[in-house]
Amino acid sequence: MTGTPELVALAASYIFGATPFGYLAGRLRGMDIRQHGSGNIGATNAFRVLGKPTGITVFVLDFLKGLLPVLLAARVFPNAELAPLLAGIGAILGHNFTFWLGFKGGKGIATSAGVLLALLPVAMLVGLGVWLLLFFTTRYVAVASIGAAFAIPIVTALRSADNRPLLIFSIAIAVLAIVRHRSNIQRLLAGTENRFHRKSKTK
Repeated sequence: MTGTPELVALAASYIFGATPFGYLAGRLRGMDIRQHGSGNIGATNAFRVLGKPTGITVFVLDFLKGLLPVLLAARVFPNAELAPLLAGIGAILGHNFTFWLGFKGGKGIATSAGVLLALLPVAMLVGLGVWLLLFFTTRYVAVASIGAAFAIPIVTALRSADNRPLLIFSIAIAVLAIVRHRSNIQRLLAGTENRFHRKSKTK
């Protein structure tokens, strides 16, 4: 049964993960990033709309808000086995459904990558390899992200099939990532999804 440490890890990580770095980066440039590009507050849209340096910065910050809560939960609650897993879930949910923006956020790929590096580094590296392969062959970020999401639970099942909480966790975040890309899937099927091209200037 989940106890106080796990609930604290979940709640604190949600609050930390809810920090909308992409949105804040846009505001620093005098714009609402939700009104430009794909309308997403994540690193991909920040890269496209705000430029490479800002996009990289947003990616790193979104990545860290997945990585740091998991590492901190493991250190603060060493005897609570589920605390790091719930910290990871909290961080991803915070990014995807941030209370700062009416519970509308990003798609959680960078934040999920940070969580996975802490919990499932091998699966994360395999997922990264799948992402890079699909991105550079298709130039669709959504295709790359969905492919990587599929790879994560497969690798986890092959390496940690006896660790049921970890396996369930990997399936849960993969399903969430794919569901968050449902609009992209619809556009891919309709042939209207845009390939990745960074804008060199912003208004």
